[in-house]
Formats: sequence, C-alpha cells, structure tokens
Amino acid sequence: MLGTMDTDLATSIMAAQSSASRFAAQVAIVKANHQAELALVQMVDELVRAAPPPGQGAKVDKLA
Repeated sequence: MLGTMDTDLATSIMAAQSSASRFAAQVAIVKANHQAELALVQMVDELVRAAPPPGQGAKVDKLA
C-alpha cells in the first residue's frame, strides 16, 4: 500500500512541476509578445512624430 501512495505522490509532484513549467513558458511567451508589440508602437510613434506637418514637403519650392 505504501508503494502506491509513494507513486501517487511522485506522480502528483511531477504533474505539478510540469504544470508550473508550462505556465512559466506561457508567461515568458506573452511577455515577449508584449515587448515586441510595444517596440512596434514606439517605432510607429517616432515615425509619426518625425513626419512633416500636412501640406509641407508635398512640392519643391524652386524659388527658395
């Protein structure tokens, strides 16, 4: 009877560790995706802020 209890406990511990590892991997993936999206948003924000105002740069002023 003790052998079965030890095996059940070991199986439960292994399952819990596997579940914890899977959760940690999922958190790492979500974090990496979030950081990538944040980098994209920052890049787009920089491009938008650097763009000339509307009406500027549309034509070349040869008299300038």
